[in-house]
Amino acid sequence: MSDFSKMFDEKCLLFAARIVNLCRFLDQEKKGKHIVDQMMRSGMSIGANYAEAECAISENDFLAKLYISLKECNETLYWLRLLRKVNDIDDRQFQSIFDDGEELKRMLVSIIKTKRKNMGMNNSQF
Repeated sequence: MSDFSKMFDEKCLLFAARIVNLCRFLDQEKKGKHIVDQMMRSGMSIGANYAEAECAISENDFLAKLYISLKECNETLYWLRLLRKVNDIDDRQFQSIFDDGEELKRMLVSIIKTKRKNMGMNNSQF
């Protein structure tokens, strides 16, 4: 595993831990139950799918897992925005974790673009 992969894996793990802690807090506060359930799954799936990608059986499998990770990241960001919109979290709670999620998203897009380029594929959808 490269230094970049280790660093990205750690960022995913830390983000997932933050999501779990936020969901525990919201659950204790009896806020956003249905949102919390969805966000918990998607927030933990980002790193899990990246970990699966690290053991992919082909370049296409690797890329597919990265796309799933990206989609889960985008979904998590949606749930965070919704929690903020319904006032279940305040601006301070929202901004820090949202910024971390946006950073993961940008990194995933960069990884996907690089992989697609290395595979001789067009990057026009990004």
